[in-house]
Amino acid sequence: MKMILHPAVESKRLIAIEAVAGVMTIVNCDTAADAVREIADADAFFGKMTPEILAAARQLRWVQSPTASLEHYLFPELTEHPCQLSNMRGLFSDVIADHVLGYVLCFARNLHLYQRRQLAKSWAPVGDDVDDVPTFATGPSIVSGVDAAHIHLADATLGVIGVGHIGREICRRASAFGMTVVGVDPVCRSVPGIVEQVHDTDWLPELLAISDFVVIAAPHTPETVKLFRTDLFVQMKRTAYLINIGRGVIVDLADLTSALQDGLIAGAALDVFEIEPLPAEHPLWGMENVIITPHIAAASPRISERHLETLLENIRRFVNGQEPATLVDKRKWY
Repeated sequence: MKMILHPAVESKRLIAIEAVAGVMTIVNCDTAADAVREIADADAFFGKMTPEILAAARQLRWVQSPTASLEHYLFPELTEHPCQLSNMRGLFSDVIADHVLGYVLCFARNLHLYQRRQLAKSWAPVGDDVDDVPTFATGPSIVSGVDAAHIHLADATLGVIGVGHIGREICRRASAFGMTVVGVDPVCRSVPGIVEQVHDTDWLPELLAISDFVVIAAPHTPETVKLFRTDLFVQMKRTAYLINIGRGVIVDLADLTSALQDGLIAGAALDVFEIEPLPAEHPLWGMENVIITPHIAAASPRISERHLETLLENIRRFVNGQEPATLVDKRKWY
């Protein structure tokens, strides 16, 4: 057996790969021309597959993508090829879930607003514009404007669109805060101990109607492109927040901007955008009810080691005649 690596990996990873490959020959290709030449009698490939490399393959049985997302990786010839394809899903689940709950806590406790007020040296509780703040003499006998301006998470519902590896971790973390959690997914039907029934995607209108936080954790597929447009925003609560850590193309940027400007939803936390980088002149930058992070929800010092572990595990499985642990359906893009 033979496996091609292209682009070439550094010596540390190469040593680890060769150690688990056993009898399989590993060829570390610096150039695309090298990969085209060597792929003819190769059984496996890791790296950036191209139509030129694939066309030169004669006995290729397995391709390992270096990424979890596949919208930029797949092309028609690869989709139709009989080889198996695996990706790098599962590396980021806990990391991205942490990022999502960070967004939720910001909105619930108004931390994004207090950060701005700190910079302005302004001691001003959110909601203090209502003259009903309890005194030390009376105690908290009423729900004050300040109280009402802060969300009690155990009273809130979080809806997850896409209950895959990442979505499941989001559900677990939200549940730990006492939130009611609901979800829709085309495949997953439960998160044991957390969400007894994950609904099919046709339940999306119901999810939007009851959720205080709507989290997009779905992949980029032909079905999810521009899924979120005005027709979905009007189905959300006006007090609800949209969180997108899935893919930017799932949310129509112009419609989202209008929904925020028109008050159709209360706010949004966005790590991914239809246009990246988000243009400096875009109105989202100036909205106090919007939290923007620059596509870094998956950032963690643990990712590189997990990436290598997944690659090595899939190589072990291939050498032993087993399917890769992260096998995907090429036609579905996940």
